[in-house]
Amino acid sequence: MTEEFAANAPQSDPAVSVVGPGDGETIVLGTTRMRVLEDGSHTGHRLAITESVLAPHTQGPPQHRHAQHDEGFYVLSGTVRFTVGDRAHDATTGTLVMVPPGTPHTFANLTDQPAVLLSTFTPDLYVQYFRDLQEVLAGGRPLTPEANIDAMSRYATQPATDLD
Repeated sequence: MTEEFAANAPQSDPAVSVVGPGDGETIVLGTTRMRVLEDGSHTGHRLAITESVLAPHTQGPPQHRHAQHDEGFYVLSGTVRFTVGDRAHDATTGTLVMVPPGTPHTFANLTDQPAVLLSTFTPDLYVQYFRDLQEVLAGGRPLTPEANIDAMSRYATQPATDLD
């Protein structure tokens, strides 16, 4: 049996992860509340999944690019404005937005209602970025643009400064 075949062979007792409605790690970043449904620990770090609630009038991060991961956003409820370069897209309930590596993007909830997103990160490396930002806030430090850029840089992400 080859190593590749053995790695893909069915397991007799697979480790299934089940995250119930009230379960998962919670990360609060200002007006955004994120629930980590999968941090990569059950997927061999191939995939992470989060659910985020954006309060009304929540501005997102500055436009940025990920060098090493795809990011997906599925709008569960509300309307989210995605800005990709100089183009804006208003994504309503049921819309999927996929952002490949290298693509400048940001998002915001400009409406008077909360918006809920299901996000994927392939691979999982970006979940720790959100934990790092929460740690900055928990330490009583302000989340300055410099602190945000520093955290981004640890996860192969950089601001899209050429769009300013």
